[in-house]
Amino acid sequence: MGSSRIAVALALAASLLGTGAAADLVGHGGMVRAIDFSADGRRLVTGSFDFSAIVWDFEEQRELAVLDGHEGPVTSVTFMPGGRVLTTSDDHKALIWAVGGPEPRILHQLNGHGHKVMSATVSGDGRLAVTGGWDKTVRLWDTASGKQIRSIAVTVPINTVALVDDDRQIAAGGHDSAIRMLDVATGRALGKLAGHKMGITELRASPDGRRLISASIDKTLRLWDVASQKTVRLLKRHENQVFSVRFHPDGRSAVSVGRDGFVLQWNLGTGQIVQSIKAHDTIAWAVAVSPDGRFAVSGSSDDTARVWHLESGDRIGTVAAVDDEPKPWLESSHPGAELFKKCARCHALGPNGARRSGPHFQGLFGRRVGTVAGYRYSDALKNRDFVWNRDTLFRLFDEGPDKFLPGTKMPVQRVTDREKLAQLVNYLKELTKN
Repeated sequence: MGSSRIAVALALAASLLGTGAAADLVGHGGMVRAIDFSADGRRLVTGSFDFSAIVWDFEEQRELAVLDGHEGPVTSVTFMPGGRVLTTSDDHKALIWAVGGPEPRILHQLNGHGHKVMSATVSGDGRLAVTGGWDKTVRLWDTASGKQIRSIAVTVPINTVALVDDDRQIAAGGHDSAIRMLDVATGRALGKLAGHKMGITELRASPDGRRLISASIDKTLRLWDVASQKTVRLLKRHENQVFSVRFHPDGRSAVSVGRDGFVLQWNLGTGQIVQSIKAHDTIAWAVAVSPDGRFAVSGSSDDTARVWHLESGDRIGTVAAVDDEPKPWLESSHPGAELFKKCARCHALGPNGARRSGPHFQGLFGRRVGTVAGYRYSDALKNRDFVWNRDTLFRLFDEGPDKFLPGTKMPVQRVTDREKLAQLVNYLKELTKN
């Protein structure tokens, strides 16, 4: 894991010193294969072919813990209730981790698969886990004990599983074009969803569990009605294989990625694309959507995960390739300078500084919101009518950007220590007065 630590250090230095790297989620030493958000949206977990998973503070894009217990590439990652994470791997195992303490620890090792474990999903109450593997089985587990409840044999290697219909049915997709529906209580086959032309890469249940969306190497996605087992919508726009898909929390749209490196957001009512982002120059293997629906995170063969604001398509936290702007906060003794380092990741001091994902700070105090010329603002700011001052800046970080400016593309960053927040606002005033 030494190479991962070095990568993290270099990325952090680059984000603070402006050496040209991007403030993405950098730390893996292999392709990022899987991504999941915690229910509150404050944490993110990524799984990689470097045999590890990393838990991140999403607000700060900062590594919190490395889950280093597998002996093969990590194929899926899932947050569970109670501060737990479920990971699966090529090493034939699934692991349940406790990640809320000072150090992550393995609570249970789910042994039984005879080949790669490719996917896992967890019931809404967190008591049941379902895994699918290339040993042609779907397995059910008691998450409290780690004991296997049932093994269901199928006829093809399984790539992906999902729970639907109030966790009463399992959808399983694999190397052929059929999606198998299985009864949770008995393991009995409940039919097949037919329509794809080639293998299934990912399945996801809608927020209400009544619909299913599937991704395939046939370059398409399909939206299914679980009760009728019929296709509701065929989605075609990716230029090559589709590897990952997630419902938007509103249930009315979905986000997908694939070999073409694009993040696509779909209107599921019309089948039309509402956002298209060229996210990576290489394969995009995984995508997740934040619980508030504002951000997508894509994982790629370039070993990074990148954060995108879905409304605007902007990449969050990007540092420009050339940055020779002075950085007085790095040498300042002002108590607010330390917190300002986070602001510097996304904001230049003046209009001639490096182009970042946020507007520059020149003339910040007294400036009406949403008025920096040439900057592409989200709709949340375009029609607001107030000025930035001590009070509004304090409220921004006290309440959180998502509460103070609903819909903003600014990441959820709160400063809960009001004394430190006051120091930050004071430093912003001092730093931007010229």
